Amino acid sequence: MVAFLRLLRILITALRYRLDELIPKDKLPLGLRVLLSFTIFLPASKLSRGERLRHFFEDLGPVFTKFGQLLSTRPDLVASDIASELDNLQDNVAPFDKDSCREIIESALGASVEELFAEFDRHPLASASVAQVHSAKLHNGDEVVVKVIRPGIEKTIEKDIKLLYTLAGLVERYAPEGKRLRPVEVVGDYEHTIFDELNLQREAANASQLRRNFTDSPLLYIPDVYWDYTRKNVMVMERIYGIPVTNLDELNAQNTNMKALAENGVEIFFRQVFDHNFFHADMHPGNIFVSREHPDKPQYLCVDMAIIGTLSQEDQYYMGRNLLAIFQRDYRLVAELHVQSGWVSSDTRVNEFESAIRTVCEPIFEKPLKEISFGLIVINLFQTARRFNMEVQPQLVLLQKTLLNIEGLGRQLYPELDLWQTAQPFLERWQQDRIHPRSIAEQLKRHGPEWLEQFPQIPDMLFASLDQARQIADIAPEIQKTIQQFQAPRARSRRRTAIGLLAFAGAVITALPSMGISVTELPIDSLALGGLALWLLISR
Repeated sequence: MVAFLRLLRILITALRYRLDELIPKDKLPLGLRVLLSFTIFLPASKLSRGERLRHFFEDLGPVFTKFGQLLSTRPDLVASDIASELDNLQDNVAPFDKDSCREIIESALGASVEELFAEFDRHPLASASVAQVHSAKLHNGDEVVVKVIRPGIEKTIEKDIKLLYTLAGLVERYAPEGKRLRPVEVVGDYEHTIFDELNLQREAANASQLRRNFTDSPLLYIPDVYWDYTRKNVMVMERIYGIPVTNLDELNAQNTNMKALAENGVEIFFRQVFDHNFFHADMHPGNIFVSREHPDKPQYLCVDMAIIGTLSQEDQYYMGRNLLAIFQRDYRLVAELHVQSGWVSSDTRVNEFESAIRTVCEPIFEKPLKEISFGLIVINLFQTARRFNMEVQPQLVLLQKTLLNIEGLGRQLYPELDLWQTAQPFLERWQQDRIHPRSIAEQLKRHGPEWLEQFPQIPDMLFASLDQARQIADIAPEIQKTIQQFQAPRARSRRRTAIGLLAFAGAVITALPSMGISVTELPIDSLALGGLALWLLISR
């Protein structure tokens, strides 16, 4: 009954924002078409389709809001105008009960709030769909924030995900591009992502790794994790004070070097992806601040490390070379790299793929570099590749979305940002470093012990393989002879069967006129019988 009422609310909310106008009625079952015909009495929506979806997700609560945010990270599946609008989804929801928050903290950490903290603000600093954050002070004087998972959120998520799967199935079946969008797969990705976010120990581990990667860096600061106070549903981190990255008035008031700030953001992205292979994949403005210190050499402060992206060594290598080839407008190399990486099928015609890439990219390159969106070029490249049966690569989708966020933020801070000027030298240096003797020595140092341990086994494995090859060669004539002996009686049997069937069919057809039946009145399965006999005869 609860599930039915929830589904009813979803349908009513969809009609309120006239999402039915976005679905072609001729694709729907007759009953549903009749039901939706009554929507002609509802006022038409004046909102864009992106705005309708944004309000739809916001009205349905935190789980759907989070799902909408995930959709905004899939520009490969969602139209750009919709993805852009869903980026504006607000994750601010009413805080949960103060007593419940206290009980969760005390149960998780095994002590009273007074024993744990010298000060604890019962009013949250922020409240989102999955968790809320409180300010506090430890007994040693350290200022911290306490993040607490919402009580009962897992059950709510499980119920809403079941409904999302139902809706996704309907979209996949009836929407014009339902199969291409793979909505069921998207819901599966969301299920994995949101349950990961419920584990604050995972987020704390991500934060610790990022902090270690940028130790003493003037570019980025990650707050410290207090592991003694961190559990699956409670996390305590160092409190940071900074200017929200979108507060341009305050940034300008302290004479922040906006050009350096924008370029630093680009460098942070490329360092995370290609130097560390561990990148913050949720870098929307709400998670990014700017230090008040050294405004002439601005430093980013970052929070909320629940979503992290990584690439395999192969994907990292091919992605880096692809981006560099795009900078150099070497479309042939881009096409070849897609085939070599396995992103598109090995039987793809490279010439055709190269031509398709050139057709998409050349008009874009007619603009001045500073006006070209590098992120959109990457999206267009992947969209072109999908025409050549490139499967969705979730890790690459996360990467391109992060690149779009960084580029958009950088140009908001400094409209003259030339991302190419920052990125191309970085990638050229990265490619040179990969083949530098120092890098090769590091690989030997890292994998050397493993290789040395396996080395003594190589002669035995080699001799075993040669022995197997000899054995196969010795019995090959016997295998061939057995196959021929097996095929001969089968061929004779099929010929006899075919001749018998043809004779039987001929006799039947000859007798039909005397029975008053025309050959043209024969049922299709009778004709198929004759065809089967003929096939058996000629396939001997």
